[in-house]
Order: sequence, then structure tokens, then C-alpha cells
Amino acid sequence: MAQFRMHGSKVLAVDMAGEAVKAKNGSMIAYDGEMAFKKLSGGGDGLRGMVTRRLTGEQLTVMEVKGRGTCFFADRASEINLVSLSGETLYVEASNLLCTDGGLRTGTTFTGLRGASQGNGLFTTTVEGTGQAAILSDGPAVVLRVTAQYPLQVDPGAYLAHTGNLRQHFQSGVNFRTFIGEGSGEAFQIRFEGEGLVYVQPSERNTVGGEV
Repeated sequence: MAQFRMHGSKVLAVDMAGEAVKAKNGSMIAYDGEMAFKKLSGGGDGLRGMVTRRLTGEQLTVMEVKGRGTCFFADRASEINLVSLSGETLYVEASNLLCTDGGLRTGTTFTGLRGASQGNGLFTTTVEGTGQAAILSDGPAVVLRVTAQYPLQVDPGAYLAHTGNLRQHFQSGVNFRTFIGEGSGEAFQIRFEGEGLVYVQPSERNTVGGEV
């Protein structure tokens, strides 16, 4: 299995001894040793993944990198966060997925109105299996735990990814900035219930649903 390690906070180093990884197209910044690069059609696993992504609008353009040596990845000086999976599923926005172990499976799942609020459509990317994945964030990501006793409300523009057995409810009419007299237009939140982890960034994307 390829070894993921951080080289600072904005560069991912992946050590390979014949293994392969899947990475965001164009994210390689340097490598040593012998590497082969191949663009993967559609970003999913096989023809079904390609067709699903075209239908849903969840765009994930990736390349396969295979070889012996170390390959370095980065994307627009974004912060990089490592996620270790042991058979569970990572739900992540396609634009925030930098690199995955070659043995992890990628797909698409329906997310409901949360995707629409961000302008990313109604679907999000899934990563399943055992291995490591690297996700991007605007600023250092914060990992928040959700339990049955403590549900979590998240600004859709700050949401990055989640793992675990979580249920999502899309809520409107509540604005974090309302409490300090700022903000305008209809606002939204995502309520997470269950057991799991939610990754958020200390910066907000622009959303279709208004300023949040």
C-alpha cells in the first residue's frame, strides 16, 4: 500500500513501491524515481462511474499515478488533510478530493438539498475501502465529532466531508450572522445526527441559497 505523508501543510508526499494512487488531474508538482501517469475517464470506477458523473454533474477528473519513488501533490496552495479509512465510507465534495489510495473505490451518492445550496448539484463523491485519502481545505480543517446526544449544525459553505453513520437534514431560515445583525437573504444549515465525524474549513464558499 502506498504511504501518504505530509511535507509541510500544503504538499502531500506519496511513497510508492509499485503501487498506484488516484489523484486530482494536474495536481502533481514533482516526483523522483520512475512514475507513469494515466488520465482516468470520468473519475469514477469504470463506465458506470463515468456515466453517473455525467448525469449528476458531480465532476471529478482524476489521474492514476503508478511507479516506484515519491510523488508530490498540491493544489493552489490549499491545506491538505489526511483521512484514514478502515472499511468505512468518506463523503466528500469532488473539488475537495486531492488523492486516494489506488485500492479505494470512488462513486457518487445522492445528498439532497445540501448539494444544491452549494451549487454543486444534488450528489457528492464517495470513497470506500481501506487506505488513505487526502482532502483539500481553505485553511486548516477542523474535525468535529457528532454523537446521538450532540447533533451538529454546519454552514454549507464550510462543509468539506464526513464519515460515519450520519443523517443529514437541510434547514432554512437560520443564519449564523443573524445573531450579530449581519447577513442578508435566506440562509441554510446542515444538521448532522447520529455517530460520526464532520470535516469543516475556516472559510466559506459562495452558496446559491444566500449569504450564510
